[in-house]
Amino acid sequence: MPDIIPNEGLLDRALRRVSSLWRDMAERVSGPEESSDLAEQMRVCLAARGGEVSARARAANLAQAYVAADAGGRRAFLRTLASFDSDPEAVARAADALGAARDPESAAAAKVRLRRALEPPRLRLLTQFTTIPDGMKFLVDLRGELLQLADGDGMLAALEADMKGLLANWFDVGFLELRRIDWSSPAALLEKLVDYEAVHRIRTWRDLKNRLDSDRRCYAFFHPRMPEEPLIFVEVALVQGLSDSVQRLLDQKAPVLDPKAADTAIFYSINNCQRGLDGIAFGNFLIKRVVETLSGELRGLKHFATLSPIPGFARWLAEREQAAEDGLLQEGEAMALRKAAAVPPATHPTAALALLMARRNWPREPLLNATLEPILLRLCARYLLSEGGRNPKRARDPVGHFHLSNGARVERINWLADTSAKGMAESAGLMVNYLYDPGKIEDHHEAYAGEGKRAASAMVRKLLKA
Repeated sequence: MPDIIPNEGLLDRALRRVSSLWRDMAERVSGPEESSDLAEQMRVCLAARGGEVSARARAANLAQAYVAADAGGRRAFLRTLASFDSDPEAVARAADALGAARDPESAAAAKVRLRRALEPPRLRLLTQFTTIPDGMKFLVDLRGELLQLADGDGMLAALEADMKGLLANWFDVGFLELRRIDWSSPAALLEKLVDYEAVHRIRTWRDLKNRLDSDRRCYAFFHPRMPEEPLIFVEVALVQGLSDSVQRLLDQKAPVLDPKAADTAIFYSINNCQRGLDGIAFGNFLIKRVVETLSGELRGLKHFATLSPIPGFARWLAEREQAAEDGLLQEGEAMALRKAAAVPPATHPTAALALLMARRNWPREPLLNATLEPILLRLCARYLLSEGGRNPKRARDPVGHFHLSNGARVERINWLADTSAKGMAESAGLMVNYLYDPGKIEDHHEAYAGEGKRAASAMVRKLLKA
């Protein structure tokens, strides 16, 4: 998802912090029967000899072995784990029995046996890790590393698919808890907020305190088995009217607004915190839950919108420029660009556009600013509302796809809304407001998911016709 950006810097630190506890647990069952061979250790875990304490200790021993390994050792661990697959002969027998079934009752029984035969033993191994301290976090981080290794490796890809299925069930939104994070939250949690924030980096503690002031809100989903680890969080500003500049929104010197005077909640940063939960969607549920929470708390709020980046716009525009796409620019736009760039009339207009945008200070030059604004706003509207990726019905911009699929509409494109180096490089400083209208969210979602229709305000659609 887009303005939803994961941070991987905490992985090894999180795995290491309970490794000594795992080592102590593992020593309780160490003995002559314990093997240093990973496959044998996994077979012993599956055999489940001894009681619950022994099973947990063996799982801890395996987790400790993984954490202590280098990159090559971890890959070998994962490939060994992946090798505990379904027994092909048992699957074939179960499939033959299903094919031979002659009545609904025997067919139903055969299907049960086939499902059991298809279930790989590695699923039981993975489940055993949940019984050790921080075992759920271990599994989430394990999949995070697996996602980087599975490409092109069929065995690891199958293991990753199994893990995703398990985690999708365990992290169903019905099990998650929505909690508000504020300045009084534990310091360790606030540090994680700083580490995981990747949309608009938190530079200082003063910056963080400003984002948690009385006219700001931060909400996160937590899992009961990972109570100190946010899964995803959203930062919200309580303002009057739609915000059109992230620099002004995050200005630490700006006066604090009485939350009761706010009429708009601006979602300006959404961050996935756990790489290992990629592809398991709960960002849409987070936004809807926060809208419900804020609506109940602050009756004066009338509008719920985002101030979102457009991370793919500059790249898309550069591709069009490099291809010298005819028709990208209108005749009047082409003339204005050639004049502003002081190039010969025969110069292709996309070359003139690229030349102007290559000037670092173009936003501060009145002529260039005035020339580029209507052109880039129109092209950005085209990018958001018309351009598709591999699936032409799906918005090419990942942030746009996320919000449109959640039922938002493209409300307004903002000129020079993010003048940071990152904002200028990714989207020529443009940002977009996606509006969440509680009464139309479902209609917009169904129109986009079913027919690829992208909801947009009349103001944005007008840009396409400019």
